Amino acid sequence: MSAPAPGAVAQKWHARGLLFENCSCQLVCPGHMHFSQACTHERCLGYWAIRVDEGAYGDVPLAGLKAFIAFDAPQHMIEGNWTEVVIIDEAATPPQREAMEAILTGRAGGSWALLAKFVSRWLDTRYLPIEFTEEPHAKHARIPGLAEASITEIKGRDRSQPVTFENIFNQIHASTQVLALGSTAYDDGVIRIATKQTHGLHSKFEWVVG
Repeated sequence: MSAPAPGAVAQKWHARGLLFENCSCQLVCPGHMHFSQACTHERCLGYWAIRVDEGAYGDVPLAGLKAFIAFDAPQHMIEGNWTEVVIIDEAATPPQREAMEAILTGRAGGSWALLAKFVSRWLDTRYLPIEFTEEPHAKHARIPGLAEASITEIKGRDRSQPVTFENIFNQIHASTQVLALGSTAYDDGVIRIATKQTHGLHSKFEWVVG
């Protein structure tokens, strides 16, 4: 897929829901804090898993949609040269597929448009079954034959409460984020992720354009 074309965003849209991630960095991923900080390894390999609980792209409803974005980025993420692939749940209708691809590749503006500036290679968008499950302190994403990913919240001094970041600036996450450790097995032939008990977190995102 070619890079998103620049230009004015004509469509109003909004989305709210769950966003969780895991990458190859040790806790906490320096690039998550700011792209200018050096990640743990020569390449930062990871994913974002997305579940939309409420939203619309113009007249297209987005509630219930799921997506998974795998990425391969350099140690200094601010240098660009990322590779990304967007995977959208095959249950999405054709208009929903178009809407989610526009949002997650940055063509629809908003937070993802800022991240898209760092991507030099877009793999073809894929439409596959995506399974999400939740436990009280864990999140799981599965794409049969392609991805097995889980994060588990870190326990704090108060065992009844998660460990959180507060007032953290991040383009796609909420300002309050719950820290976790994650493990992932993913291989599409280009992006390969194999992590065990590395950086993870989740938040309740809200994206609005227009």
